[in-house]
Amino acid sequence: MASKRELKKDIDYLVGEVISDCYTYMVINGQKKRDDAIAIIESIIEKRNELIHRIKHPAQKNDRKAVKAHYREIQHDILKSIDEHFTKLSELTK
Repeated sequence: MASKRELKKDIDYLVGEVISDCYTYMVINGQKKRDDAIAIIESIIEKRNELIHRIKHPAQKNDRKAVKAHYREIQHDILKSIDEHFTKLSELTK
C-alpha cells in the first residue's frame, strides 16, 4: 500500500489532469458547451474533496486488513471517477 501522502498526491495529479483537459477544451471550443465543461470540473473537485476526507478519516483504525481494504477502495474509486469524467469530456467533443 502506498502512503497516505502519495495517495493524496496521486489524487491531486489525476484531478489536475481532468481540469487541465477541461480548460483546454474550453479554450479550443470557446463558448460551445462551456457550462458542461465547468460542470465536469465542479464534479471532479467534489469527488477529490470526498476522497481526501476518506483518506484522513478511515472507519476502522485498529484492524490492519480493514484499513488496507479501505485504501484499496479509495484507489479504485479515484480511477473509476477519473475514467468517468474523461468519458464525459470526450462526449462533449462529439
